[in-house]
Amino acid sequence: MKAKVLMVQGCTSDAGKSTLVAALARWARRQGVRVAPFKPQNMALNSAVTISGGEIGRAQAVQAQACGIPAETDFNPVLLKPNSDQGSQVIIHGEAVGNMSAVEYHDYKRVARAAVLASHDRLVQRFEAVLVEGAGSPAEINLRQNDIANMGFAEAVDCPVLLVADIDRGGVFAHLVGTLALLSASERERVAGLVINRFRGDPALLQPGIDWLQRETGKPVVGVLPYLHDLQLEAEDSLGRTASRASATTRLTVVVPVLPRVSNHTDFDALRAHPEVDVVFVGAGQTPPPCDLIILPGSKSTRSDLDWLRQQGWPEVIRRHLRYGGKLLGICGGLQMLGRAIHDPAGLEGPPGSSEGLGWLALETTLEPAKILCQVEGRFQRGGAELRGYEIHCGRSTGGALEHPFGLLDDGRHDGACSDDDQIRATYLHGVFDHPPALAALLQWAGLVQAQPLDLPALREASLERLADMVEAAMDTAQLRSLLGVPA
Repeated sequence: MKAKVLMVQGCTSDAGKSTLVAALARWARRQGVRVAPFKPQNMALNSAVTISGGEIGRAQAVQAQACGIPAETDFNPVLLKPNSDQGSQVIIHGEAVGNMSAVEYHDYKRVARAAVLASHDRLVQRFEAVLVEGAGSPAEINLRQNDIANMGFAEAVDCPVLLVADIDRGGVFAHLVGTLALLSASERERVAGLVINRFRGDPALLQPGIDWLQRETGKPVVGVLPYLHDLQLEAEDSLGRTASRASATTRLTVVVPVLPRVSNHTDFDALRAHPEVDVVFVGAGQTPPPCDLIILPGSKSTRSDLDWLRQQGWPEVIRRHLRYGGKLLGICGGLQMLGRAIHDPAGLEGPPGSSEGLGWLALETTLEPAKILCQVEGRFQRGGAELRGYEIHCGRSTGGALEHPFGLLDDGRHDGACSDDDQIRATYLHGVFDHPPALAALLQWAGLVQAQPLDLPALREASLERLADMVEAAMDTAQLRSLLGVPA
């Protein structure tokens, strides 16, 4: 028997689709259902690496965790990673197939659609339920033709849809009614229910509005979800809150420049969750505050983001920071920027050519078409603490700095580099702060001696349990059981 399929679509971006799918997935798992997540098409610069070495959106990796299963490329068959305002790297079934403009990708959608339906067909044969996440809004009129991300997919596989809207941003009734009005008759028919997300206060105060909404639309409101604070779930793409959170417990300040094409900013989730660490994201035109550690993050367009760093005056900021004893860490693209040069002869990230690096490490990087994608384990070269992470990069680095590696990997390779005085470290590994022993070692290196322990994977697991509790308390579980084929 094929799996039951339920799709979650949002009236807007960041309405809570990813979180709701994770919540429903953990709730369904509690009911004993073998459930899998699915996002036909994702546009995000936060990505994860599967055990098989494929690349998918991070949100689907979190949803797989909610389902209690390893992440697979079929969970996100099409991933678009923007590398300019008008183009993206296109990843199909975990592998990059090239860079395309928006117009080129529109013509390519026939191939993408086939990949989406093939993944969906495999999943419905293997699982009892599949929870599908839409992208953006189904009411984006300019994207309706050949749609594979929202109602185009739902119509193709004939699945019901829950429509979610964020009340915290205001206009929730207009969002829901307006979205339904812009759908076709068949699309409106398949909307099985409405969900109001991020409500603060007593739900009884919202009841008159719910009554009106149900009369106006003819659709049941299957849940009014509370605003849950301090969830430790990886963001699909948006950086979210960036202001300083310094408090009386802060003992270490970390500054991260917000590059125009910053990728995998989920690398900093553990630092943001740590009660003794204040992470300050510094955008264009902002003055970096004094800090203990500067981290140069990953980038989808390393050479152009390096130009941006120079335009914003970061080389002098870093020079001053190092002169006064601060520590500097580069992650992936940040590692490449810290070297002497970055070469892109094939034009993988923009026009072909070379860029002078910041010059703090004796290494050079050449971007090559074949992307390195793998999960790794090992130990720090200095101190010997356990190390875990994942690699997603096209760059191959060479040079004397690599003789003093950041990490010694279990597969026999060396990763990254450290300066002779150990004031500067650089690694290709994303997720390096997520592993508690590695987090403790890096905090100690940065100056936070005897830091409080923090286990980010455990916090994520606890957040998923909170979400399942929310589903049980705030949603019409009888309706959910019917939609997902869950026995009472």
